Amino acid sequence: MGDRGIAEPPASGDGAVLLDELRAAIGKYVVLPGEEALTAVTLWVAATHIQTALQHAPRLAVMSPTKGCGKSRVLDVLYETVHDPMMTVNTSPAVIFRTIGKIPPTLLVDEADTIFGPKASGDSEILRGLLNAGHQRNRPAWRISGPEHKPTPFPTFAMAAIAGIGDLPDTITDRSVVLRMQKRKPGEKVAPFRSRYAAPELNALRDRLTAWLGPLRGKASRLVPDMPVEDRAADTWEPLVIVADLAGGHWPARARAACVAMTRFEAVQDEQTSLKTRLLRDIHRIFERANNSEALATQDLVAALLQDAEAPWAEHGTKGLNAYHLSNLLRDFGIQPANHRFEGGRQAKAYTRNRFLDAWARHCPDLTGTTPEPAHGAAPARPAQSKPPTGPTGSLPVGPPTSTAGPKRNR
Repeated sequence: MGDRGIAEPPASGDGAVLLDELRAAIGKYVVLPGEEALTAVTLWVAATHIQTALQHAPRLAVMSPTKGCGKSRVLDVLYETVHDPMMTVNTSPAVIFRTIGKIPPTLLVDEADTIFGPKASGDSEILRGLLNAGHQRNRPAWRISGPEHKPTPFPTFAMAAIAGIGDLPDTITDRSVVLRMQKRKPGEKVAPFRSRYAAPELNALRDRLTAWLGPLRGKASRLVPDMPVEDRAADTWEPLVIVADLAGGHWPARARAACVAMTRFEAVQDEQTSLKTRLLRDIHRIFERANNSEALATQDLVAALLQDAEAPWAEHGTKGLNAYHLSNLLRDFGIQPANHRFEGGRQAKAYTRNRFLDAWARHCPDLTGTTPEPAHGAAPARPAQSKPPTGPTGSLPVGPPTSTAGPKRNR
């Protein structure tokens, strides 16, 4: 087949051994959501060393529900292993415009929640547009520049890892390999990360990646690998699969299995996010019909949701939405029912309206037009994040598939 894909995994060589060592080194310092995630990060790091040969620059979205989940440690490890790292916190679009060139750095953006949160400045939309455009080659940003005020194209193409608490904008995660970090379990151990001791080991792996992949850039630019997913998911994962195919051995099968598992998981997350947003909107409408009363009893709220013939709630679960389902769907927003005393002395489990204010402002801003502070005593709404499936059990493809079995992602 020449350079058009690889029908059978080639024999293991220096590249496969090097990726094995890099994977082990990354896993020594961070606990990632699963084996597929560890594989994906390994391949993403390697892909930064052939950016100039790629048509797409996948983002690495490192998200956690709370602090202390290891997202910043992931960036520390990336800083020592990727090509020409540019670490930044709350940077301005102008800086990035003037940093990216023909040989771009690898952007490492921490504390993205301060950039894209509900109180972010207008620059956040410019930065989001830049990060979206930079996913694909030849999508420059035009600006008036210089003393003559000439329209000037600024390159945007660069690989980027973006870390933050809570979800990133959908337009970024749709272009990303997504890591949903969690706190380590009591039995999960990692080696202490001290730059003085860890950097030499990781830098040596970085230099070996450069030496291995540098001469292969031409071949990498010609490879058209068989992909197990379609559309934007294929664009995002293709650079990782190209690296795996260049390495050979077990890496082509391992890369494609990770691609299927992680994109399938994100497709489910997208469906759940859409459903939960619909729930918030429907509850907002029900409170309005009740004259924005202080609270609604759980059983009354469930009954009102089920009465909407056009809503999905009557078919939710096996027998329709119930109080348990409602609690589960709202838990990710930090909203829980509590005992409430209504007029006349009646007591019942209920949802108070002020507990929804922050979630409405964040996820349905068109309904409120303002950004209220969280209700007194309410925990900030940070969506809980689940782990992707752990290692494949044999039901996923283990080699270059012959059909596009993965989920579609719209362009």
